Amino acid sequence: MNNPRVTIASVVEGEGEISALPVLLRRLMYEVEIWDADILKPFLVDRGKLVRRGGVENAVEIQARRVPADHRGGVLVVIDADDDCPASLGPSLLARAEATRRDRRTAVVLANREFEAWFLASAPSLSGRAGLAEHLEVPADSETRRDCKGWLTHHRRDRVRYRPRVDQAALAHAINLDLARANSPSFDKFCRDITYLITGKRGE
Repeated sequence: MNNPRVTIASVVEGEGEISALPVLLRRLMYEVEIWDADILKPFLVDRGKLVRRGGVENAVEIQARRVPADHRGGVLVVIDADDDCPASLGPSLLARAEATRRDRRTAVVLANREFEAWFLASAPSLSGRAGLAEHLEVPADSETRRDCKGWLTHHRRDRVRYRPRVDQAALAHAINLDLARANSPSFDKFCRDITYLITGKRGE
């Protein structure tokens, strides 16, 4: 008997993630030989609105309606941690999200501190790619740096400012997923949460 189809409906706070997050999701699906998952267009919500009472609840309700009850997958929320503690805000948002639709699997991931930190965690694999310089190294503060976008701008060989809406998806295509997982606990959690959405099992 074939496994049910996989559908993932996501919620993001940045315009760049609208195109970049589906790239990462498809790459992770391909790694486990899921070739035809329905990766729906992410729902964009301002971060301030999302974390306020009723914000994540409304977003999850909207996206949960797009996930058929007989499909694997669920609702994925991805936002930047910024100055918040992921270990505090993440579980709080997850509890609110799960309470909204207990009939759908839900995952909440906070990129520490921002989505682009995942690119820095895999910087060597981006050397010479998407306008970046050669011989990049992982910065020691890749998960605590406040301005990962600035780091990417500084390390461009073409002297063009990093533009999330233009560059984020290209970098998501190029990063080495294993290297990013090894250097970024928040990206590793992202990968484990995708496994949970697919299988219903929490990874260690």
